[in-house]
Amino acid sequence: MKNLKNVYDFLKVNIDKGKTNYAIPKRWMPNDYEGNVVLKGRTFVVNPYEYFSNIIDNIIKKSKEENDYSKPLSFTTNEKTTDWLKKSIIYSAHVRMTAAYKHDANAVYFKPDDDLGYRESGTFLKMIALLPYLKQFNVDAIYLLPITKSSNKFKKGEVGSPYAVKSFHHVEDDYHDPLLEGFNADQEFSAFVEAAHMLGIRVILDFIPRTAARDNNLILEHPDWFYWIDINELSSYKPPMIESLDFEQPSSENLPILYNHPEVKKHLKKFRWAPNITNPQKWDNFVKRNKNNPDFLEEIVKEFKIITVPGFSDWINDPQPTWDDVTFLRLFMSHPLESEKYLENPNEQPPYVLFDVVKSSNFPGKEKNEELWNMLSDLMPYFQKNYGIDGARLDMGHALPKELEHRIISSAKNYDPSFGIIAEELSMDNHIKAKLSGYDAILGNTWWSEPRHKEGWFIKTIRDIMPKLEVPSFATAETPDSPRAVTRDGEENFAKLSAVVNTFMPNGITVINSGSEIFEKQPMNLGLDFEKPEEERYKYLKPTDQFYGKLAFFDYYALHWDVDKHMVNLLKVLGEIKKDHVDLITKISNYRFTEHMENVISIFYWNGNKGLLIPINLNFDKTVNFGFDLGYHTWRGNHKISLLLENYRRCDFKWDEGAWLNINLNPGETKIYLVE
Repeated sequence: MKNLKNVYDFLKVNIDKGKTNYAIPKRWMPNDYEGNVVLKGRTFVVNPYEYFSNIIDNIIKKSKEENDYSKPLSFTTNEKTTDWLKKSIIYSAHVRMTAAYKHDANAVYFKPDDDLGYRESGTFLKMIALLPYLKQFNVDAIYLLPITKSSNKFKKGEVGSPYAVKSFHHVEDDYHDPLLEGFNADQEFSAFVEAAHMLGIRVILDFIPRTAARDNNLILEHPDWFYWIDINELSSYKPPMIESLDFEQPSSENLPILYNHPEVKKHLKKFRWAPNITNPQKWDNFVKRNKNNPDFLEEIVKEFKIITVPGFSDWINDPQPTWDDVTFLRLFMSHPLESEKYLENPNEQPPYVLFDVVKSSNFPGKEKNEELWNMLSDLMPYFQKNYGIDGARLDMGHALPKELEHRIISSAKNYDPSFGIIAEELSMDNHIKAKLSGYDAILGNTWWSEPRHKEGWFIKTIRDIMPKLEVPSFATAETPDSPRAVTRDGEENFAKLSAVVNTFMPNGITVINSGSEIFEKQPMNLGLDFEKPEEERYKYLKPTDQFYGKLAFFDYYALHWDVDKHMVNLLKVLGEIKKDHVDLITKISNYRFTEHMENVISIFYWNGNKGLLIPINLNFDKTVNFGFDLGYHTWRGNHKISLLLENYRRCDFKWDEGAWLNINLNPGETKIYLVE
């Protein structure tokens, strides 16, 4: 607990220097807080040094002296498998957004750094303070969007995307809290992991092995690991449109059409060799002059007249524009083997980006970029050994060469067999493929299917898809890339209903997307399930709202913590119930499904002695009444039945019944019964 203890000692020593002028939302205030508090409107005002030291002190008191919490949690619990994943409640967070708040109570607007000297955008110190809040939901894993140092070049909003990785081995500087003078973001992230482990919470990170920021720091060491074009071609650079092909992926069949198209021939001529290839001595001199220059890419443009290329989709005729803030890493030092025969002069063609190159899982080159592969394979172990992380989501792992994908997964597993790795597989059909590739879970598409309850997809998912998965899937009605659950058909009732179902989804890993608990409406990104993305970003907040049209991936954003309507208490209840019955609901042989009438179903888990019955009314406009024959499903007579959840509130009313249960559900309601 070295870094957390150092943070605590610093804060404790400096309490007298602090002022009681640091505003926090009421939700951030733990029940056992013992410091001075002033209530001002909807917020609490505290001395920040006292506030953070008090919270950290209470976390440390829950730890054991003999445990090393800087190591993965499995090193303490002696777990050797990833069974913990399917039992988890995961909170998905974006540090810059999740831990953001207007700390200057007298200010009108949120600022990333305010006039009092406080960092209002998210930091790891504030993420530590949020841990007791998350623990109320029985959260036992936190999934963080990329925390690595990101680039501000070619940004799409006020600040760089977390997916535009500037440095693969360093934590984002902005996540450092200025309160911790003398510390850095790397140390504060380490302290956060230690604090999480003390509370029994694992930390899962997002890793991006296929792309990097266009000014990634590796360029100075390995410019030939990147793709380059003439600077004069940048304004016209885009993926070629092939009219004779459909919206499709590259294949052996369409490669001849692709490479013979005039637009592709024109596209290939835009590319240039890396500067260390064209002029080695000039490049060496350039690196000596610019090794500490954060704006080295501008200097490359001036001196060599070339620039790294924007990324784009591996789908032919994809209408989405180029990804201007990221570029592809050059995974092979040779052209795709199957495509080389279509090039006019393969030896004279500089490395290039095209749909087949991007889809290197299907179109590998002959010569692997071995040094890059070794670096990518060592990224997860680096964060395991230096920070003690417990799991990872591998971004676009399925698009990597199979050997590289295997190396990345096995390297992490060799260090920690219980390290959970989640595949970015949005198609449920790929669950077997994901398992064979070594993944422990998939992202899945419940975020897409559950809102389509009128079309029958909610029921189909629960009845036909989830129970048959070989690996568990995230169970959530929203993701950082999709619309918020509360903005879907059914609104708040849908958000609450889906929260219940996703807590008890067969083969589901319960995921709470940051902000969903307070009915946040504004999406974080527009990547999934938006028909008109650029219009929809302005759909959810009022024009008078400071964050109107802002996206947390690309802009400074603070959740609307000070709200009256929320489902915080519901999630607390669900966390308690899941904790009490986790062994019952994670054994798929206990699962039973019943369809009562149109859009009315029941989930029932029964192990022979006890069960959880969850009837669900997917009609958001009418009340339903029906009976449930417990005897038919359990082959037993009388049961003692406890109603645990009604009207989305905890209910402890108990009674004895026979084998028949009469159920009444309000529009968009679900209940939970304990059957014994």
